[in-house]
Parts: sequence; structure tokens; C-alpha cells
Amino acid sequence: MIALGLTLALAYTPAEAQALFTEANDAYYRQEYSAAKDKYERLIAAGQSGPDVLFNLGTTHLAANELGPAILFLTRAARLAPSDDDIAAQLAVAQQRQLDQVVGAEDAEPFLQRLGRAVDERLVSWGFLIAWWVAFGLLFVFLRGSSHRWAFGLATAAVFAVALGLGGLVGVQAWVSTSVKEAVVMAATAKAREFPGDTAKVAFEVHAGLLVRVMEDSGRFVRIRLPNALEGWVEKEQVTPL
Repeated sequence: MIALGLTLALAYTPAEAQALFTEANDAYYRQEYSAAKDKYERLIAAGQSGPDVLFNLGTTHLAANELGPAILFLTRAARLAPSDDDIAAQLAVAQQRQLDQVVGAEDAEPFLQRLGRAVDERLVSWGFLIAWWVAFGLLFVFLRGSSHRWAFGLATAAVFAVALGLGGLVGVQAWVSTSVKEAVVMAATAKAREFPGDTAKVAFEVHAGLLVRVMEDSGRFVRIRLPNALEGWVEKEQVTPL
């Protein structure tokens, strides 16, 4: 299990939160999965939803053969810590247990969505701010004149180009975070219908743990899109937003 590596606050003091985290880990190792889940969930409810807590909660659900919640929390952990090999490996184990192996999934995801996830949000944001200020500093020197004015002009143009590129990446990430709504199927089996209604014809079925994109909602139903672009309507309570 990953060690608790964040400053805990809100409902618990750091010492109390660390003690609760340790108790949850101990319950997991004793295979008391219900008790472990309860303690991890209490930490999350108190605002402590860091990748370590999410990873341990997802791992506990996986040990209890609860595939939907396992993939939900492991995916959340992976999004917060994309370079963590332990989280990636555990998520891969969970995904291998899925009944749904969608053909064509890799080719269906839009390029901008893949690009937005591939870059580090904090790194890009800081890079954009730094490049922007450096570019304006070079522009100021260029406008004041210099014996190497041409060199400052080229440097200014180059840094501005970098800043614009990074700004574009910031915009892509903002679009992905606000426009792309994803969810994990929690029901053991969810019937995807051709339109939102109990009498609608069932187009296909999806199973626990499948990551889908939520396109729109209508009453008790949401329209989901599979990674291969297949769409259907399922009951809203059968999926949980990522």
C-alpha cells in the first residue's frame, strides 16, 4: 500500500487522519474489507482524496471483487498521479478482469482528448506563465534598442511562439476538463437502450468497470458513448461520474 504522503486537515488533525489511514491499512491486511473501506471513505469525505487514499480504497474494492468501485477509485488515483507505476499496474489488473473489452477503443478517442491527458497540467501552466513573462522581458529589451537587437528580436519571437503553444495546451486541458464527462459503470450489467425509456429496445449491454463518456442526460437515463463510439441510454444510477 502507498504511504500517506499529504497534509491532512479539515475534519481531522494530521495525527488523527494518519491514525485513521493506518487503521484502514491494518483492516485491509486482516481482510476486513468493509471496515477498511469505511475508514478510507471517511478520509475522502473529510476532503482527503489524494492518490494514496484513492489507490488504497480502489485496491480494497478489488480485493472484495467489487470491480466497478475498484476501477472508479483507481482511475481517479491514476489521473492525479499519472506517473505512479504502482497505481498504473493495479489499474491494469482491475481492467483485465472486465467483461467488456471494447474493440477499436484506442482509435476512437479524439486526438485533443488524448493530448489533454498526456501533458501535465501544472507543468504546462507554469511553463506558459514563465514563457509569457520571459517573452515580454525580451520584448522590452528589444524595443529599448541594443547592439544585438536582431538577436533579441529572434529570441522574443521564439519565446512568444513557445508561450502560444503552451497556451494552446492550457486551453485544450480546460476544454477536456469542462466538456468531457466520463463515468464508470457500477452495475453488474447495464442495458443500453436506443432511447431513454424502459420500453426502448436494448441495443447492447455493458458491465461493471467499463469507462464510458456521458454525452447527455434525460430524466432517469444518460446517453453514454463507449470508447469505440457506440452509444446507448442507461439508467443514471448504474454509472458513477469519474
